[in-house]
Amino acid sequence: MRIALAQINPTVGDFSGNLKKIREFTERAVVERAELVIFPELAICGYPAADLLEKASFVQRAEETLAKVCALTQGEGRPAILCGSVMPAEGPAGKHVKNVAVLMDSGEIKSIQQKMLLPFYDVFDEQRYFEPAARQSLSVVKGQAMAVTVCEDAWNDKMFWQERNYAVDPVEELMKQWAVLPQPLSKQRLILNISASPYWHGKTEVRRKMIGALAKRHRATVVLVNQVGANDSLIFDGDSIVVGPAGAVVAQAKAFTEDLLVFETDDVAGAVAVERQEDQTAFSWDALVLGVRDYVGKCGFKKAIVGLSGGIDSALVAALAVEALGKENVQGVGMPSEFSSGGSVSDAELLAKNLGISFSIVPIREVFTEFSTALEPFFAGTSFGLAEENLQPRIRGTLLMAISNKTGALVLTTGNKSEMACGYCTLYGDMVGALAVIGDLYKTEVYALSRYANRERRIIPEDTLTKPPSAELRPGQKDTDSLPPYEVLDPMLRDYIEEYRSAEEIAESQGLDVALVRSVIKLVERSEYKRQQAAPVLKVSKKSFGMGRRFPIAAKREV
Repeated sequence: MRIALAQINPTVGDFSGNLKKIREFTERAVVERAELVIFPELAICGYPAADLLEKASFVQRAEETLAKVCALTQGEGRPAILCGSVMPAEGPAGKHVKNVAVLMDSGEIKSIQQKMLLPFYDVFDEQRYFEPAARQSLSVVKGQAMAVTVCEDAWNDKMFWQERNYAVDPVEELMKQWAVLPQPLSKQRLILNISASPYWHGKTEVRRKMIGALAKRHRATVVLVNQVGANDSLIFDGDSIVVGPAGAVVAQAKAFTEDLLVFETDDVAGAVAVERQEDQTAFSWDALVLGVRDYVGKCGFKKAIVGLSGGIDSALVAALAVEALGKENVQGVGMPSEFSSGGSVSDAELLAKNLGISFSIVPIREVFTEFSTALEPFFAGTSFGLAEENLQPRIRGTLLMAISNKTGALVLTTGNKSEMACGYCTLYGDMVGALAVIGDLYKTEVYALSRYANRERRIIPEDTLTKPPSAELRPGQKDTDSLPPYEVLDPMLRDYIEEYRSAEEIAESQGLDVALVRSVIKLVERSEYKRQQAAPVLKVSKKSFGMGRRFPIAAKREV
């Protein structure tokens, strides 16, 4: 069978736009003489749809769109289509909807496979919405039997995972049914998986190994079609794959872009393995560029504003924004205070020149003086301190949001994960904006990605890369006045945030004073209230701040 993997970028709730993509990719598959076209999980309505799934009108639109997709299979020479969608649930579980893979051919629905394993960890909350399937059944189209699965249903192989989240393995159940299939239906084992699997560092390698083990165990060709694109905080890498019975990847779609991958099932056994290692830095760049482009575009905007301080964080965000949106759609704004060095202003100007973006300077010295005068009755008799420091980024945030309101451009925040973790950021100040572009990058990763930004030509100035990082909110201030050096801090944060290790475990494994580790953890715990008011963070790690990390604000914390 000649199969086309249609790796598309759907938008949540854009039924007409998603249908247009499905139609376009189907027509491309017709040109490629494909007999079956496979689209990702929930391609018709977009993933994740969250509480939109609770709206009857949303589900009805999905059903109406599915009927139009089904009509695309009608007529001589038309391919069958396997596509993910949402349907009303009929079972007794009390859920309104079910997540389904619908197989269509000759203008009719041939089979419906409902998702059985509903993830409820990290960013996933599918048990909130979907009714789980009670059973699995093999499907047949154009004389070919196939085991159809939906995303998580293929991620519970007891021979691969040391610990499993579910007691049942849908693939294993389907393969038991395969064993009693009559010839010639059972001649070639074919497992199809439609996915909306979000990206994080290392995910590509895990996915390849897991699907490879699955194919080898069941002596089957496994096809995984993954959504690409970004919806809110989640970025989907695509990277759809075809894995042969020997466990090797024999065909792979592009990463972080739409693609159509066509293959012949008869050619899989003799195909040459495709090798591609994940370059974490390159993948981070591509993921964040896609995240910015889709967040801005899918929210109905075209332009972005970045406050340029001359520091490395804002420089990286600006570079990513230009790659995502084009230099004509990015506005840089410098807002120096009396504590800003001349080098910071010149570095910001040079960055803007290198990127080719519009750049304006709005000094805040006089505004800060006016605020200080107005606050004199409250500040009288006190020394310059945190209140005065925080007042400066809050003035900057107000100015950026005013420009945003006037121009219709979205403000991109520039805080990194190290700062957000420790609360080294100002609520309603430098945290103001629509999207936290690098909020899932530790400071050391910011430096690595900034060097990657300069891989072809000098974009981020050398001084920005080499000068000691500083918030420049008081004379001579440096980040190390408040935090350990980032090369010491970041491994601590990673172990605590992503691995949930204790202070004692971190201190022992990293050879650190446990008192230092406890002081850092205390900063993380005390800053939860800030993070819960932050802009959405583009997720590129296993555990990012936001919907996948849920902690109470009002709680007693023992470090």
